[in-house]
Amino acid sequence: MPFKIIASQCTGCSACEPECPNVAIAEKAGTFVIDPKKCTECIGHFDEPQCVAVCPVDNTCVIDTSLARYREPARAEDRT
Repeated sequence: MPFKIIASQCTGCSACEPECPNVAIAEKAGTFVIDPKKCTECIGHFDEPQCVAVCPVDNTCVIDTSLARYREPARAEDRT
């Protein structure tokens, strides 16, 4: 499941934007949003989602349970 940012809790500090390895976070109307098509939960990059790790407000970056969980593409050697 990709993450989402709770807009009412986002302070607009921008700490999350440069930390996202998938460039899934952008500013919109003074707060930040996560593009669910780009969010991979930082799988393959970090052990913990970086938006969660750097956000100064607890529970602002949360899993969006309304969307399917990200699945890492199968590698060629895994398909044989």
